[in-house]
Amino acid sequence: MSKLSELQKETRTLANPEKSALLMRFFKTGKGEYAEGDIFLGIMVPESRKISLKYFDFSLPDTEKLLHSKFHEERLIALFILIYQFEKGDESAQKKIFSLYIANTQYINNWDLIDITAPKIIGEFLFRKGKGIDVLRKMACSKSLWERRIAILATFQYIKNNRFEETLEIAEKLLFDPHDLIHKAVGWGLREVGKRDQALEEEFLKKHAKEMPRTMLRYAIEKFPEEKRKIYLNRKIEK
Repeated sequence: MSKLSELQKETRTLANPEKSALLMRFFKTGKGEYAEGDIFLGIMVPESRKISLKYFDFSLPDTEKLLHSKFHEERLIALFILIYQFEKGDESAQKKIFSLYIANTQYINNWDLIDITAPKIIGEFLFRKGKGIDVLRKMACSKSLWERRIAILATFQYIKNNRFEETLEIAEKLLFDPHDLIHKAVGWGLREVGKRDQALEEEFLKKHAKEMPRTMLRYAIEKFPEEKRKIYLNRKIEK
């Protein structure tokens, strides 16, 4: 039995129909919802992590096949394996993983898959190469909701390294995005910038707060003192 077949046999053994139903509701897999048609086995994240550690030495071709699985948890396990291999790999291995990720964004198709991986693979690779913004600009303009979320989440690795201009530029590009998942992600990114440089975040907010979606604004100002939050929420902002 191949390693891939062995892993898939293990995931099927762990399948839990009751948890599957709960996860499918939580991750909005119904008709017309953002993850319409996604299928869950009902495996919790800690179990998925354990499986990924057991199969950490998967070949890239097998990992890519697993990433194409119809089951959400198997795609998550594939991404955990990629993170592990990226963190342990040399520059050549990291470049291959980055390229595989970029080529397979259609399978990285829910917010949890993106939030776990985009900073650690896309963000880290581009930050170290010093040329990330062109890639992220392109993704921010994508028709794919998931590529747009990857664009803003990848900048979290820049924030971690006290570089904020990439987050602010991508946030500005996504300011009028129609989707709530982008509003939340952009607001989250602005909040993280503000935790390190509140004056810089407020400079951005004074320019854009009156026009940005309310959900985005609420996330961005979550850590502000109550009185200041009220000023922004009431849009009574002096530029």
